[in-house]
Amino acid sequence: MATVELRFSALPEHVRTARLVAAAVARRAGVDEAVLDEVRLAVGEACSRAVGLHQSSNIAAPVTVMLIEEEKEFSIEVGDEARHASHHAGDAPGAAEEAEAELDEMGLAVISGLVDDVKVTAGEDGGLIKMTWPTAPPSAVLS
Repeated sequence: MATVELRFSALPEHVRTARLVAAAVARRAGVDEAVLDEVRLAVGEACSRAVGLHQSSNIAAPVTVMLIEEEKEFSIEVGDEARHASHHAGDAPGAAEEAEAELDEMGLAVISGLVDDVKVTAGEDGGLIKMTWPTAPPSAVLS
């Protein structure tokens, strides 16, 4: 299992770098060439979401991107350290919280439309989006 870890300051200009690195590592891992645009777009959306969460919560910690190559699949995990409070019935979120939640849901919907295998976890200590794609057998990948 090969892993590449990328950590960057929560600034929008670093999202492009994360997209380029993710596509390069995905290509090397054996992800189908036809899917690489989806990888770039999904990573860009996940990283933009994490950057936005960090900025809106004034979190100085970096956004973390893990690129994980396994035997038959390639996964990308984008982590943030923003607090994701769960809203309970009867809670009345403010207008700013509602707008942020709508943007968050829209971003997750875009990612779900691009990637078949997506897992989202969130809690008090941060969130994680894990996206997984199948890879070609090593003999089919050209170096």
